[in-house]
Amino acid sequence: MFEATIPIGDSEQLVSLLGTRDQHLRTISKSIPVGISTRDGQIHIEGEEHAVLQATEVIEQLKTSLGHNGLLEPELVTETISRVIGDAPPVQSTSVEVRGLAKKVRAQTPGQSRYLKAIRQHNLVFCIGPAGTGKTYLAVAAAVEALQQESIRKIVLVRPAVEAGESLGFLPGDLYAKINPYLRPLLDALRDMLDYDQVRQQMEDDVIEVIPLAYMRGRTLNDAFIILDEAQNTTVGQMKMFLTRMGMGSKVVVSGDATQIDLPPHTKSGLTDAVTRLRNIEGFAHVSLRDEDIVRHRLVQEIVRAYEEKSRKKR
Repeated sequence: MFEATIPIGDSEQLVSLLGTRDQHLRTISKSIPVGISTRDGQIHIEGEEHAVLQATEVIEQLKTSLGHNGLLEPELVTETISRVIGDAPPVQSTSVEVRGLAKKVRAQTPGQSRYLKAIRQHNLVFCIGPAGTGKTYLAVAAAVEALQQESIRKIVLVRPAVEAGESLGFLPGDLYAKINPYLRPLLDALRDMLDYDQVRQQMEDDVIEVIPLAYMRGRTLNDAFIILDEAQNTTVGQMKMFLTRMGMGSKVVVSGDATQIDLPPHTKSGLTDAVTRLRNIEGFAHVSLRDEDIVRHRLVQEIVRAYEEKSRKKR
C-alpha cells in the first residue's frame, strides 16, 4: 500500500477541490483505484503506487486550474483525469461556419470544443483562461454565425477601458480615437471573418456595435449576441450592470484571464466574483481553458508556463 498527502492551506480552496458533496473526489476515485479522504486541511490518497501517483497528479493539476479560474466544473475534472491516465478522447471537431468567405473556424483542443458547445447550449457563458486560448476569437465567430443564421439581430462587442491604467479623458483625439486602442482586438477578430466593407456597413447600420463597457449603462439589448472581453478588469458593480443589460432572445459570452487583472489594488474582479455567484443559476455555463488550449505561437505556451512557475515560487 502506497500513500500520499497533499496539503491544502486554504479551506475555501479545499471545498472547491472537493466539489459539491465531494463530487470531484468521487469522480477521481471512480476513475483511478485509490482511496481518498480529507482531514486537517489535507487530502490523503492511498492505493497502489502507480494509481496514487496518477491521482496526485490529477489533484495538483486541478489546484493549478482552480488558482487560475476560481471554480472547477465537472467537465474539467473529467478531462484532467483522462489526460493524466492517458485515455483522453480525440479532440471533437467543432466548427463554426462563416458564410460568404469560405472561412471555417474550428476548435483545436478539447477545451475549445467545450467552449463552443457551451456557447451553443447556454444563454450565459463565462470563459476564463490564459492568453492565446481563443476566448475572444471563438466567441466572435459564434456571434457572426448566429447573425448570419438570423438567430439574433445584433452583435455587441464590449470591453472595459482600463488596461493601461489611464483615464480616457487624458488620451489624445476625439472619442473614437480614445476608445479605438481598447476595442482593436475585437475589431481585428471581426475583420478576420468578414471583409472590410461588410464590417463597415454593418457598423453603420448598427447591426454590429463595438463599445466600451461604460456605454452599456441604462440599455436593454434584445435579440443580441453580447460579448464582454477582458472581463477580469471589471469591478463587481460593473459586472452586475453589464449582465443586467441582457434582454429577451439574447446570448451573453464573458471572457477573461484571471491572472492579468489591471484593477487598482484591493479591488475585487467582477469576473471571478460572478463565476462564484452565478454557478447555480440555470442557463449559466463556466468553461476553464488551460495552457494546453493555447493556439498561438508555440512560444506563447512556454511563456505562460514560465510566468506561472515564477508566480508559484513566490507563494
